[in-house]
Amino acid sequence: MKIRGEWMEFPVKKDWAGISLQQMLREKMKAPKTLVHKWRMDREVKVNDADPNWTSPLIEKDSVMIRLFQDEEFDITPEYMELDLLFEDEHFLIINKPAGMDTHPNDPGQTGTLANGIAFHFQMQGMSRKIRHIHRLDHDTSGAIVFAKHALSHAILDRLLEERLIKRTYTAIVQGKMKQKKGQIDQPIGKDRHHPVRRRVSPGGQPALTHFKTEDYNTRFDVSLVKLQLDTGRTHQIRVHLSHIGYPISGDDLYGGNKNLIDRQALHASEITVMHPFTDEKVTVSADFPDDMKRLIIKLEF
Repeated sequence: MKIRGEWMEFPVKKDWAGISLQQMLREKMKAPKTLVHKWRMDREVKVNDADPNWTSPLIEKDSVMIRLFQDEEFDITPEYMELDLLFEDEHFLIINKPAGMDTHPNDPGQTGTLANGIAFHFQMQGMSRKIRHIHRLDHDTSGAIVFAKHALSHAILDRLLEERLIKRTYTAIVQGKMKQKKGQIDQPIGKDRHHPVRRRVSPGGQPALTHFKTEDYNTRFDVSLVKLQLDTGRTHQIRVHLSHIGYPISGDDLYGGNKNLIDRQALHASEITVMHPFTDEKVTVSADFPDDMKRLIIKLEF
C-alpha cells in the first residue's frame, strides 16, 4: 500500500482476483454503497492508472488507486489545544482525552471539544478534513478514543466496532467490595423518563453487555479497582451497569456515587486495541491516567 498525493494505491490480493472492482470494494473492503457510488460518479477509482471497467474481473497484482485524501470543508472550528496523541497514521488516530471535555460539539459553533483540537491538528498538517469520531467518551470520562481521517477508514472502523473487533478496556474505582472476582452484566439500557440525561436498565432498552474483573480492594475507603470491557457502546453503559448491580463509580453522583474521593466519575479508557483497517495489524495503545486518578490510585495504594 502506497500513498500518492491524494490517492491510496494497493495491489489486488490473490483472493480478490476474478471478481469485479465493484465486488472488491463492496465485499472485500466493505466500503458502503453510497461511498462506492460517489467514487464511481466522481471518477475517484483507477485500475492500472486508468478509468476502470467496474464489472470486469480483476487480475492479481492489478494496481488499484482510490482518491481518499482530498480536502473537505471543516465542519468544526479549529482550536489550538495540547493533544496527547497515542497513535497516528494516514488513516486514523487515537488520542488520550482529558476529563471535563466533550468529544465533539453538541451545538453549532461550540468550541473547547476534542474535535476542535483535532481540527486544528489537521490544519497544522496542511489538511482540511471532516472530523470523524468512531466512538465517544462522556464529558467527565478520560482516556483513549479513536478518530478516522477519511471516509473509507471511518466506514471500516465503524464496522469493526460493530463487529466487536475494537477492544476497549476501562479502569474504574467503584464503591464497595465486589462479590465476584469477574463476570458480566447483560442488561438492556434505555432512557430514564424522569431525568433528561440519566439512563437506566430497562426491559425495553437496547442490549448492553459489560465484562468486569476486580483487580484490588481498599478496606479503609471501601472501594474496588475494576477493569471493564464493552461488547456494546450504549450511552453511560459502564456507569449504569455498575450502579445497577450496587457498585456505583466513585465520584459519579448522577448514578449514586459520592464525591468523597474524587470530583468526577473515576472512569478512564485505559487501553484500546484496533485492527488496522488496511494492514490487518493489531494496534494496541495504553492511555496514561489523568492527574486526579493518579493521585487517587496512589492514595488507595492500588
